[in-house]
Amino acid sequence: MPGTTGLRGSPKASLAVLAGGGGGSLRRILVPVDASGHAARGVALAARVSCAVGGELRVVHVRAFDPPGCGCGRFYAESAAEATGVIDQALTGAWSCGCRASGIVVDAQRSLIARAITGAASEWRADVIILTRRPRRAISILLLGSISHQIMREARCPVLVVRQDKP
Repeated sequence: MPGTTGLRGSPKASLAVLAGGGGGSLRRILVPVDASGHAARGVALAARVSCAVGGELRVVHVRAFDPPGCGCGRFYAESAAEATGVIDQALTGAWSCGCRASGIVVDAQRSLIARAITGAASEWRADVIILTRRPRRAISILLLGSISHQIMREARCPVLVVRQDKP
């Protein structure tokens, strides 16, 4: 059963917990990113862990589309170039730490974003998924759902949740 961990405090404290923890390997780390930039803290932590253990980092961005309507094709909220730009920005941060990193863009229906992320993790054989959760009100989670909750339920590997500080 996949485990989830929420660590509070500084990224350095999180790194110390990860490096000292017994158990599985942390050589293949997957980090989902989006255009909002909220995942920067998760990417930075993943890059430091990856460098510390001599591992690999994979950054994944899901380019979401709405299902086809009456005779219409798919509607993407962002272009392929914009999606690639999101990956490039995340990789630049990871490479600045000196770690090996690569990135992919995956197209998925908006309701299947979590499944696309966990599928990419399984396909790449990730040892851990590190994701950043931004603070949200309970009512918005009830009405709109939570992709991070779906990822934690569906992942076949451990999921480390890095909480973003409240603004």
